[in-house]
Amino acid sequence: MRTTLRQLGVDTAYLLSMFPIALPAFIIGLVGTVLGVGTAVIWIGVPIAAATLFAMRGMAAAGRSMIPAVLDRDLPRPRYKRAKEGASGLRRYLTILTDGQSWLNVLWAVAILPVAIAGFVVAIAWWAATAAALTYPLYSWIIRAATGDSDDGLEYATRWLGWGDSYLAVSVLAVIGGIIMALTLVPVVRGMALAQALIGKGMLTSISGLHDRIDQLEESRDAATSAEADALRRIERDIHDGPQQRLVGLGMELARVKRQLAVNPEAAQETLEAAITQTRETIDELRSLSRGIAPPILTDRGLDAALAALSARSLVPVELETDLNGRYRAAVESTVYFVTAECLTNIAKHSRATKATVSVEDWGDRLVLSVGDNGIGGAHVSKGHGLSGLTDRVKAVEGQWTIDSPDGGPTVIVVEVPCT
Repeated sequence: MRTTLRQLGVDTAYLLSMFPIALPAFIIGLVGTVLGVGTAVIWIGVPIAAATLFAMRGMAAAGRSMIPAVLDRDLPRPRYKRAKEGASGLRRYLTILTDGQSWLNVLWAVAILPVAIAGFVVAIAWWAATAAALTYPLYSWIIRAATGDSDDGLEYATRWLGWGDSYLAVSVLAVIGGIIMALTLVPVVRGMALAQALIGKGMLTSISGLHDRIDQLEESRDAATSAEADALRRIERDIHDGPQQRLVGLGMELARVKRQLAVNPEAAQETLEAAITQTRETIDELRSLSRGIAPPILTDRGLDAALAALSARSLVPVELETDLNGRYRAAVESTVYFVTAECLTNIAKHSRATKATVSVEDWGDRLVLSVGDNGIGGAHVSKGHGLSGLTDRVKAVEGQWTIDSPDGGPTVIVVEVPCT
């Protein structure tokens, strides 16, 4: 109830404040644009049009100020076109003529005026009618006593209803009407406020919203590139330090077997057995590395089975809970898998935990991964602390994540990955 009344107050204030903003915006925008365009052929109109567009930036800012409160969401700030560095003062001044958002401000001023007038009138009329009807019994007798006239129009209605024309009957009818008006006040005012706010949102923030979206996509692309480069460097380092060295050693062992066969078959047999053991270890290490590229179980059986296998291999006991609905896009499944693997690796190396928990839920439009442990806490994402690659992986799929890891623990990491 308190939230509804607060929103009613916000919507009413918006409707009442928009008319004194929309009227001068309409006059400035329409008159200035028509005058500027009409006299542009003799160049006088060019500075007039530029000045008009500059003035409309302020009017648009005023009209945009209350929209976030009405829509209950943050809106992107407008991005106006700027002249290149080193441009002359005249060029900077005239750059506004090629700015799309500035012309949308003028279009908004023309479109919003009739809606603002309707909203202003409806808000005042509805509030006045509601207040007058509900307080009718408090002031009507004063008017009757002062004028000596008891017929204010409501008596016809009460007589038609068969209630008579007494003061009590008229008062009851007025209060009933006031209650009906009060019940419809919220949806009526809300509807008018939303109509104006959505027009403002579409014309005053649409281009900046596209710019923000482009920035997000560029960040995701850069994050994906960075994550891929890091993964390739890690794989290259692991192969160089692991299987490559083992294969070099294996080649030397086999060469020694060849020399020993002629002079000492027994020693050759022992060397060959050692080479076989080394071969098995190399295969195991290559299998381990392949999981960091594309785990076969993830590709063949899906995220649920892959997380179960990952939890089973963890050095710290893991309690796994999943609520998934079939298969998802490859990028989504691999992100959740590798983020989980990175978190469990970090837990095993740094947390001193005795238990870890992994939970994955499908929330319809996104998968929500939660990884926690009962360790010493203090986890963060600075370089060299195990979680440095997590940010790029999550950002690459336009996901979000949070970490709560106070000193002394416990640690909880929550990752949201869009899956639509």
